[in-house]
Amino acid sequence: MKTIVSRPLRLVAVCTTGLLVGLSVQAAETPKSGLATAVEQAWRLNPQAAGWDAREAEARAAQDVAAGLTPEPGSVSIGSLNDRLNRNQGKQEYEVELAVPLWLPGQKAARAAETASRVEEAVARRAAVRLEVGGELREAWWTLAAARSAKVLAARRLETARALETDVMRRYKVGELSRIDANLAQTETHVANADLIEAEATLLQAEQAVQTLIGSPAPKDLDEESPTMRRLIDDVGDSAAFHPLLAATAASARSARARVQVAHESRRAAPELTLRVVRERGDFAESYSNSVGIKLKIPFSSGSQVRRETSAAQAEANQADADLLRTQTRVRLDAERAQRNLQAAERQLAMAQERRQLSAENLRLAEKAFSLGEFDLATLLRIRAAAFDADAYFDRQRVARAAAISRWNQALGVLP
Repeated sequence: MKTIVSRPLRLVAVCTTGLLVGLSVQAAETPKSGLATAVEQAWRLNPQAAGWDAREAEARAAQDVAAGLTPEPGSVSIGSLNDRLNRNQGKQEYEVELAVPLWLPGQKAARAAETASRVEEAVARRAAVRLEVGGELREAWWTLAAARSAKVLAARRLETARALETDVMRRYKVGELSRIDANLAQTETHVANADLIEAEATLLQAEQAVQTLIGSPAPKDLDEESPTMRRLIDDVGDSAAFHPLLAATAASARSARARVQVAHESRRAAPELTLRVVRERGDFAESYSNSVGIKLKIPFSSGSQVRRETSAAQAEANQADADLLRTQTRVRLDAERAQRNLQAAERQLAMAQERRQLSAENLRLAEKAFSLGEFDLATLLRIRAAAFDADAYFDRQRVARAAAISRWNQALGVLP
């Protein structure tokens, strides 16, 4: 795993008095990281990606329909009438009708606004789903980083335990150490070996989790993200423009309100204008005559049906507005929690580094004293265990800090 250099505690402070989180990114353009590439791979393999592409295509097709001259395609009907079954005197009639539905007043504009909002909603929902995919991959990414770190530490512990066992057995054979010391050294080797086996199993599971998401083995170097600097603002529109989840929820609310307007403007079925052409004769002796007529069909409005459709659309709009308010609150709280967790991870990493330095110094002194016969093996093993615990804690906090940065970016709706 790529070494993450400890940094001083940085101020990742954001004002917590605003309503929503808005964007103020202060970072230069950088090449795509391994995590960013992995997110793109995970999105291409995600089953929902193709589904949202199709939904966007559907919404754009509906937008094209709303931009047409008629709400629905026209129709043609053809009929024929004669007297061949009874009199057979040559009576013949041909009839052709061309029917075209018409927009109701205000319906075309309402439908155009509704379909435009559907396109925006499809685009926003796809971005929100992609953010969810990124969050899932981020968690798997840092779980893998922690597993790799634990495996490296377990391997180092086993190597050190074997070296100690070799030294203890040599001194035991020449009578410098007791049988109890030899047993303790062998026990330490067995424990370290068992920890390594467990760490390898955990690592395999984490590797497979990442490979399932991206379709290929995870890279050797798991790079760390940089924390995004943001500020809280009160403007709902500005916040929704930068956070995919807020943008999707706001788009859903606008789409629901647009459907209310469509239901209000569509109080009856579409009127229908028909052009009728008739060609007929009375018998064989007559010549054909042609006639042309126009028919306008105006359906009646049903008050109960209008109320049903309008009420259903209004209920959906009210639910979408409530969902938007809840999402705004959740996003704000998630950002505040991620900020506090990142600050705590910074402090814990600094303390873990100090603890590791102190434990490493104690271990060097204890090993020197043991070689000189001033310490017994039990004391050395206790100090060594404390040193390994300090190393493990430092590695966990290093990965935890990197994961906290990713969760901070995730809470702000920023992909790698």
